[in-house]
Amino acid sequence: MLEQMIIGFISTSIALSTPLLLGAIGEVFAERSGVMNLGVEGVMIMGALSGFLVLAITGDPWTATILATLVGGLTSLIHAILSISLRANQLLSGLALTMFGLGVSGFLGQPLLGVSANGLPVIPIPLLDQIPYLGEILFQHDPITYISYLLVPIAWVALFKTEFGLTVRAVGEDPAAADAVGINVYRTRYICVFVGGLLAGLAGAFLSVAGTGAGISLLLGSG
Repeated sequence: MLEQMIIGFISTSIALSTPLLLGAIGEVFAERSGVMNLGVEGVMIMGALSGFLVLAITGDPWTATILATLVGGLTSLIHAILSISLRANQLLSGLALTMFGLGVSGFLGQPLLGVSANGLPVIPIPLLDQIPYLGEILFQHDPITYISYLLVPIAWVALFKTEFGLTVRAVGEDPAAADAVGINVYRTRYICVFVGGLLAGLAGAFLSVAGTGAGISLLLGSG
């Protein structure tokens, strides 16, 4: 009994950490390029709202997940325009984006309170889910959690083993030197902020589309 409680606790903790992991990976890209985005929470909640809205209308969790991810990317461009093109204070811009996201979701999401929809199911990975202890802890989750597993090594390879990653790090560490050798600093930073927004939107999709989407009431209520 105690053993199953511990396994269940760890498994649930891993699932609930998925949006935090996705948001953190996205923020790593943005900060490595020299842009601090404190608006990740606002981007995430916009992804959650749009994902659940599409899910409630279409009943298709995959379409909802994709659109939530795109909305996250597009929302992050607000911060990119303010902080990169207009050179606004990055901290203030990020905080404003968070308040914007929470305010919009709280206002537009009120009609969705109490609405339920079937989201992404839990899909055990064959064979791996039969591994004692680890199978139940790591390999009996929804698809977005599995995607977060894969994104950790992919992000590391992208940042430290590719030319793109070298460009991103050069822009973040010394933008003047990067510009001197022909790197488009603005474009690189826009790409990284957009990638961070996509991952934050995917994190939002997890909050509202994975499982039954019942958590949207709590999310929208917090707005």
